[in-house]
Amino acid sequence: MELSIGKRRGLAQCSNPYGVFSIMALDHRNNLRNAMNPGNPQAVNDAMMSAFKLEVVQALAPASSAVLLDPELGASQAVAAGALPGTTGLVVAVESTGYVGEPTGRESQVLPGWSVGKIKRMGASALKLLVYYHPDSDLAAEQENLVRTIAEACDRYDLPFFLEPLGYSIDPAVKKLSPDERRRVVIETARNLSPLGIDILKAEFPLDVKAQPDEGVWEEACRELTAASSVPWLLLSGGVDFDTFLAQVAAACKAGASGVMAGRAVWQEAVDLQGEARRDFLHGEGVVRMRRLEAVCTGLGVPWTRAYPPAETASEWYQGYPDF
Repeated sequence: MELSIGKRRGLAQCSNPYGVFSIMALDHRNNLRNAMNPGNPQAVNDAMMSAFKLEVVQALAPASSAVLLDPELGASQAVAAGALPGTTGLVVAVESTGYVGEPTGRESQVLPGWSVGKIKRMGASALKLLVYYHPDSDLAAEQENLVRTIAEACDRYDLPFFLEPLGYSIDPAVKKLSPDERRRVVIETARNLSPLGIDILKAEFPLDVKAQPDEGVWEEACRELTAASSVPWLLLSGGVDFDTFLAQVAAACKAGASGVMAGRAVWQEAVDLQGEARRDFLHGEGVVRMRRLEAVCTGLGVPWTRAYPPAETASEWYQGYPDF
């Protein structure tokens, strides 16, 4: 597959020298607010949220190939405060937190006042869009159109596009996907959405590991995901504990994944800590976790450059290069 110069540069900024991704994710908004004060989330103001994000970024960004942040409370704050090193890539979310509609019919939306062009202008390396998606939902086509719209804008602004689809139950009587349906939904989602102009797929683990503890089956399911995706994919942590996630990452990378976007599995304990205890955890255990993830991804993962090999560039390439 061909990749434009700007997108190639952006993906290089988000990956390590071996071409795999070890990205720390902290674009959480409402769920982070709830975690910081489960009994009274509204008591957690924006300043408190940003302060927490800055602590995490300052500690973990140097150990990450890139960081994923939200526009409201994390991205500009981390850049302005100098918490994000210039050598670490920056992926910025474009969507609003949460969804519109019923739990069985979830619709993702772009954050009002935000856009692909603004993400490019602020100097981000790449963009991330989260979409709630079930291939059998009445809203599937609408969500697919949203993906296409963002993909077209990313092409226009030459910005790499990471897509994060999250599955959900469309049965009002069932709150959570069954283990068998989870596998089908994750695989079909990759098959349906990866050809729509995205550059990297950020995928859920295709199995419920509590229901299926056989790691050989894990690899089999991840190989199926690799075959279904027409672009390189990386694994999201999905709120599992670190040891479980590390095992998932090993299975995924053996089966063709190109790395991770790791969130709560790396830093979730820091939410309940304060002051020196929080700093010690982030700069100690947090950094160790990111380094361990990078080592597994580098040793077992598939570089994204295999899917996007270098192309010859003629001396007059710039003449046909589109302007904004």
